[in-house]
Amino acid sequence: MTTATTPTDATVRIEGCCAPTIEAPLSEPDAASRAHRYAAVADPVRLRLLSLIAANGEMCSCDLQTPLGKSQPTISHHTKLLAEAGLIAGDKRGRWVHWRVDPSAESFVRQVLQG
Repeated sequence: MTTATTPTDATVRIEGCCAPTIEAPLSEPDAASRAHRYAAVADPVRLRLLSLIAANGEMCSCDLQTPLGKSQPTISHHTKLLAEAGLIAGDKRGRWVHWRVDPSAESFVRQVLQG
């Protein structure tokens, strides 16, 4: 009787006629992290919100309502999701939060917004 083994992510190689696009497949944690970030920007309102913050360097939540045409609770919901994905970071100043692109996500944000 023979036993089958399941290859690990690092050992999976697909033979083909073309050169591989990447060196190695993503690990499960890396795939989950990236999927979370992409899911956060897969909404038109969040994508516009992120672009407004990125284009201005920093924006107060109060200044996001008019350009987005959304209520404050909606803005809060979307900024929360972007912050949970590690794309933006905020500082509370009085009643309002001032948002900026998280420095650790600058490369990702640039890639997403510049296409």
